[in-house]
Amino acid sequence: MLTVAPGNRDLVPAVRVALSLAVPVVVLLLTDRIEWSLFASFGAFTSIYGRYTPTRTRVRQQVLVGAMLTACVGLGALIAQLAVNWADATHAIVTVLAGAFVAAVTATVIMVRDLKPSGAVFTVFATTAVASAPVTASPLVALAIAGASASWCILLSYLSQWTGEANTGAHVPSPPTFPRAEKARQFSRYGVAALLGGAIASFTGIASPYWAQVAAVVPLSAPRHRQQVERGLHRIIGTVLGVGVAAFLLSFPSQPWQIIVWVVVMQFLAELFVLRNYSLALVFITPLALLMVFLAHPQPVGMLLGARIAETVIGSVVGIAVVLFSVAIARRTH
Repeated sequence: MLTVAPGNRDLVPAVRVALSLAVPVVVLLLTDRIEWSLFASFGAFTSIYGRYTPTRTRVRQQVLVGAMLTACVGLGALIAQLAVNWADATHAIVTVLAGAFVAAVTATVIMVRDLKPSGAVFTVFATTAVASAPVTASPLVALAIAGASASWCILLSYLSQWTGEANTGAHVPSPPTFPRAEKARQFSRYGVAALLGGAIASFTGIASPYWAQVAAVVPLSAPRHRQQVERGLHRIIGTVLGVGVAAFLLSFPSQPWQIIVWVVVMQFLAELFVLRNYSLALVFITPLALLMVFLAHPQPVGMLLGARIAETVIGSVVGIAVVLFSVAIARRTH
């Protein structure tokens, strides 16, 4: 937790990922549609996948991931639009159920296709954050923006073979074959974690319970049980430190273009350190996520930051509990 691994050709991928986010958001700023930036930001998460793989493999993987993220944004936008006529409780229930379903399905697909990073953090975040946000566009517009942003990421990935990311010597093993029982286990673990995290956070009445769903699926993405528990603890510690950074950045009035600069800088730093120390990376990931939400939908800063800490703790504890329960079940079975 306190050690930072040495760098491993991180600079070029970090620059590419930062550009993948910067260009769509700047375009929306210049066209006076910054309220759509959330859709573009989630589409831009496509660029995170496939690091250290050859260009053709990375592009192929990002096409799949881009399609999933775009669909998640569209689903979230549809829920947000329909929720205009729903009670708040109905909206919360549907959002939690959608987040749990997306977590289960996408985590299983990502495991089967052997995509990295593993897990369902980005797909759950895209679905639930958009579903919880005020309606600013139709689902079709949201799909178009997220899809265009993902396409930009894929284009950059293709072009990056000439900027130091060809990775021609990298070995790409064939995706492993998983038995049906392992797929069912992955589906159920992610679905249960996201469902419990979102449900508990909703019952507490804290704003934005989707943060808890995102945090609940984080521990499950690590490869071993001990690492999964550590990942949950990293999430709590890194989030608290990152909220402090976000509090500073949001402590003075800022224009949208200034927030965009910070978002891009935080994305760059997050990619620079995410494979070296997860807690340190969260110091940048947390303000990145908070600034993304604030940029699209400004809201009281104190409530935003307090909810992020409380729900991260709830979700991380739920995720760790699911890990420990899985260990107990496996031991009893054996």
